[in-house]
Amino acid sequence: MIQVTNVHKAFGKNQVLKGVSLTVEQGDVIVILGPSGSGKTTLLRTINFLDKADEGELTIGGKTVHLKNATKKEILEVRRKTAFVFQNHNLFNNKTALENVTEGLIVARKVPKAEAERRGKEALDKVGLSERYDYYPSQLSGGQQQRVGIARAIVLNPEVIMFDEPTSALDPELVGETLKIIKKIAQEGITMIVVTHEMSFASDVANKVVFMDGGVIVEEGTPEEIFTHPKEERTRQFLKRILRDEEES
Repeated sequence: MIQVTNVHKAFGKNQVLKGVSLTVEQGDVIVILGPSGSGKTTLLRTINFLDKADEGELTIGGKTVHLKNATKKEILEVRRKTAFVFQNHNLFNNKTALENVTEGLIVARKVPKAEAERRGKEALDKVGLSERYDYYPSQLSGGQQQRVGIARAIVLNPEVIMFDEPTSALDPELVGETLKIIKKIAQEGITMIVVTHEMSFASDVANKVVFMDGGVIVEEGTPEEIFTHPKEERTRQFLKRILRDEEES
């Protein structure tokens, strides 16, 4: 279980997170929705210490860490239990797909190269890139690069994978194949927190939907509760706008 408690984060005078708390049970697939600037991505980044929170606690694997004052050792322990998939891939351009996937195993976790490569190939096979081990990012499509990013996450065997709008940088025709890969991984029981605007994915795959706005969680519940019977007017407004935009696109 992962427990995030009372997370605050400001950039200058802009209060981006205003006391956010979230509970993630093992095997959960949680989708976080919300307008731009609502704090969704910042919440993910503070959990993984990519941004430093001003206040709040994280409990993972039975251990509680203060997000503001965590030691380097504590941050490393959290990162060993988590993985992050970025919206813009964040691959090393001078490394092959396989080298990108094995880098974290070899450098951070000291896994022997032969073992890392075996696990890396398994992860690339799982995302449909068994024929692309030796391709560099420039030789891969945007969707394939994102799948390398997903393989890099799953090879670490983390307790939770966080996805930050994993399809937002992709051409529309590539969105479906990437979501299909994420859905396949979710069906294996891997715990996930996914920031996305893909409503069909949230309906099909998530067991919990969280709606954020203005740096707070406005509402959370099952996909059916949020999409069919939202309690809050702000949630209803957001869903109506998203559905209207989808119909017009």
